[in-house]
Amino acid sequence: MSTATVTLAAARSPGVALLSLRRRAPAAAPIRFPGLRVGSGCRHIAMASAAHARAPTDPLPKGADLFFRAVISNMEKVYLSRNPTAKTILELVRSYDGDHICYDHLAFRTFGVNGYGIKSLSEFFTDFGYVPREQLRFPAKKLRALWFSPPTNGGYSGTGTYGPLPRIFISELLVDELTTQSQEIIHKYIKTSGNGNNHAALASTSGELTWEKPIYSDFQILSRESEYAAWTLVNGYALNHATVATHRLESDIRSINKFNKFVEDNGFKLNSEGGILKVSPDGLLQQSSTVADSSLFKFADGITESIPRSYIEFAERLLLPQFKDLQDEEVKEYHRRDGFEVGNADKIFETLMVIVLGILGAVKAGGLPCRGDETVHLSFNKMFVLSGCMVSWHSYIINFMPTL
Repeated sequence: MSTATVTLAAARSPGVALLSLRRRAPAAAPIRFPGLRVGSGCRHIAMASAAHARAPTDPLPKGADLFFRAVISNMEKVYLSRNPTAKTILELVRSYDGDHICYDHLAFRTFGVNGYGIKSLSEFFTDFGYVPREQLRFPAKKLRALWFSPPTNGGYSGTGTYGPLPRIFISELLVDELTTQSQEIIHKYIKTSGNGNNHAALASTSGELTWEKPIYSDFQILSRESEYAAWTLVNGYALNHATVATHRLESDIRSINKFNKFVEDNGFKLNSEGGILKVSPDGLLQQSSTVADSSLFKFADGITESIPRSYIEFAERLLLPQFKDLQDEEVKEYHRRDGFEVGNADKIFETLMVIVLGILGAVKAGGLPCRGDETVHLSFNKMFVLSGCMVSWHSYIINFMPTL
């Protein structure tokens, strides 16, 4: 196997950050640059947290800020068009709390090979003042990630993508650690992309793949080994998920526990693996999420099947201990707990395999209506769909996998 060493140099102003990727020896090397924090990687949890307040970086010039927000707004439009659960929940929150929604972070997935990994997207963000902060490792999933803090953006006048700029979380699949068969499939499609990796941000705004549309059998093969690989093959650089910062809301649902109840009371299922509420060891980062949506996709060989799309996440960041006595009007985002904590998805996979196999068993046994091209709707998240009877179980298991 081969590996990649990522060297990062970043500055506080747009246009001067540089990230370079060089291929070297057999194990995936850590991403390094002065000041980069490296989170621990283990089977169950990889964590990166902020023990100190993070100073804001320099603000963007007005023209650059407007352009950047237009770009991420188009990324959001693609995401919401494919994920009706996210769109509906955002609408419900606005109707209850007013127009106060702000994003904690936006997350993207990439193939970590031949320049299609973190670098392919990160340079767009660092050009607009984002600074790489911490690396996270996920050995069991063959993944690594970097998160990026935004430039100072206190002059915003809107909400959502026109509110305070979100953190950016970009992960990459360590392709060289996959089986030979999976590597060959990924390389096959990347070769059709030309220089598509140089236009990852553009692809994310359009929702288009930079490589040829895959055939269904290749998608199936990847999904057996890596949910992440299968998702990326059919979704490309599209925004993987958005996270609402509940503490920026203004009504009682700014508390994430009340927010979760609000979501469930409106008929949506939250991911209960490890408990509905995921809490960091220091108790200062609290997160929850819905289960993922799916939609029909026509593969290159003419087969139409359901593929995984995304979910929406919610996060409350509490004040760091040294700032607990600040008045509400004095609190800034950098006074709150920073960083990320991501749980391993192994138990989710096992749980969902049992659920989906049971559903398909009921369909085959006649327990659920199914004939021809009829679509059977099941209410896991108001959106779970089985298209016809002849479906492959693993393409539904991954519909409910958490994404990084």
